[in-house]
Amino acid sequence: MKKWIIGFSLLSLFACGKEAPKLGKLPEEAVILAFGDSLTYGTGASAEHAYPSILTALTGREVINEGVPGEISREGRQRLPRLLDEYHPNLLILIHGGNDILQQINVAETRENLKAMIAEAKQRDIPVVMLGVPKFGLISLHSAEIYAELAQSEQVPIDLETLPNILSTNSLKSDTVHPNEQGYQKLAENIATLLREQGAL
Repeated sequence: MKKWIIGFSLLSLFACGKEAPKLGKLPEEAVILAFGDSLTYGTGASAEHAYPSILTALTGREVINEGVPGEISREGRQRLPRLLDEYHPNLLILIHGGNDILQQINVAETRENLKAMIAEAKQRDIPVVMLGVPKFGLISLHSAEIYAELAQSEQVPIDLETLPNILSTNSLKSDTVHPNEQGYQKLAENIATLLREQGAL
């Protein structure tokens, strides 16, 4: 097993050295809302191999897939409130902003949109877990800086390592920016580990 799969939780639990509050344990009948773009939808794999489907099996909780391929954060910010009111989830998993990076949308705008999504959930007493989305460098991938900044300022647990590592591994991706079935499996497994370490499972 690769070292990053074991050690990712160090950056999941801490953003810039500050620990986010622990999550409450999710009841057996809990609903988890997986919200995002194509990474949540599961582009590059069949529907049953998208990470929300796998996470349902791993956690024993219902995980609703609300990923929209190609969506930018401004559109996600507009879409999220209706879904929170419709599903009343016990937890929001937020993986968003990748299309902003690809389209080179102003970072400040992306930050404000993601911050607003977190605020929408918190206003409804819904805890949030985030994953950092990588920006593409010449040598290696790493999560864009706004994700660590938001995790610290908004005090939400975050995993900054999993997606950059998956998308740096050819055997785990279907194209340049999407995992394959094995990649989504790793994504779901690491999210489940994060939830366990945070006390949600």
